[in-house]
Amino acid sequence: MRQARIVAALYFILTISPAISDMTDSIEMMWGNTQVLYDSAGHQIMSLTLDQWTTSAFRSKSQYLFGRFDIDIKLVPKESAGTVTTIYMVTEGPWQYHDEIDLEFLGNTTGEPYTLHTNIYAKGKGGREKQYRLWFDPTEDFNTYSIIWNPHNILILVNGKPIRQMKNQMRDDTPFPLFQPMRMYASIWNADQWATQGGRIKTDWSQAPFTAFFRNYTANACVPYNRAWICGQGSGDSSWFNQELDEEGKQKLKDVDDKDKIYDYCTDSRRFPDGYPPECASQ
Repeated sequence: MRQARIVAALYFILTISPAISDMTDSIEMMWGNTQVLYDSAGHQIMSLTLDQWTTSAFRSKSQYLFGRFDIDIKLVPKESAGTVTTIYMVTEGPWQYHDEIDLEFLGNTTGEPYTLHTNIYAKGKGGREKQYRLWFDPTEDFNTYSIIWNPHNILILVNGKPIRQMKNQMRDDTPFPLFQPMRMYASIWNADQWATQGGRIKTDWSQAPFTAFFRNYTANACVPYNRAWICGQGSGDSSWFNQELDEEGKQKLKDVDDKDKIYDYCTDSRRFPDGYPPECASQ
């Protein structure tokens, strides 16, 4: 009951942020070799480049408290070992209490597949890693990666297919991102100490610069204000606010688990010899 009242209160202090088409309307460049390009139709594309001297990053201009976030990414092709391209949402308060939703694309040697590494932090507690081999080559073209974050669950989707769900189990004392707004970030950086085959394969800087491309960022989301109408009222699609997996979605998630998931902290008995974290029972 207490949680229901909290969610209802949050619902009344949020306002919807409409989806935005131009990247620079909603994104600000941060550091490194970050560029705005244009395709043949005049649509904006953001590029992030990594070399031996600098990383690159951009972030959303707004912070959000719940929403659906979609972005198209074309990853570094060919020799990408050691590189990590990321999109993530993170709070900006004290780090020991931070919330975060991570999608990290771990590069590999030419011809070997990328790994999509995911993690979720709540109240400073992470360690919820799950990894996937994508069922397509993410370097050949743009593909859509999505985060749906609402008071009920977090969903991660790839080209509309759910690959991960974390349910809100605060009633069972499991931390869940519920109170702190988050900002969307994207970056590219070198992590060859661990990213590719456990750090065995290092970055080949003779192949630099490494560039990833981003387009069609949309945030159909809630921006917190002191005084606002109900989140989702007015223009914009707010169906994400109560979205959970239906039976078809659950089956798709199971298919990904069976075919494409390569690591799950909830099945790592060496890491948790005394029993898995409590949230694992219903993820």
